[in-house]
Amino acid sequence: MSVAPVLLYDGVCGVCNAAVQTVLRFDRRGSLRFAALDSDFARSIIDRHPAIQGIDSMVFVDQPGQPGEAVAVRSEAALRVVDYLGGPWRALKAARILPGPVRDRLYDRFATIRYRVFGRHDSCPIPPPEVRARFVDV
Repeated sequence: MSVAPVLLYDGVCGVCNAAVQTVLRFDRRGSLRFAALDSDFARSIIDRHPAIQGIDSMVFVDQPGQPGEAVAVRSEAALRVVDYLGGPWRALKAARILPGPVRDRLYDRFATIRYRVFGRHDSCPIPPPEVRARFVDV
């Protein structure tokens, strides 16, 4: 049985929220779900994957809650989103020519300035009613 993937994201990060809105706009399948990193749902995923404890990155979760559950973090999570969206977004898969540690170093550098450049919300924004069902723990 296939379960829709879930993207865990920093709910107070301006760029993270903009990324989620972009995915919602271009998601032709309409099945990817979302959860803030500080939600109960995200904590349950993190508890099952101790290697990502303390993660401050997007996390793409395949088969959440199923025996085949798998997580991808940082640049690999972003590339999983690109894979999921397909279409012209596939051009961004060219980033895979860079080794994972290099991609992650670039991702981490950007992450250190994301609040300064793109702002920070006081709390995780409530999604609009038309997409609220796609958010876990809202």
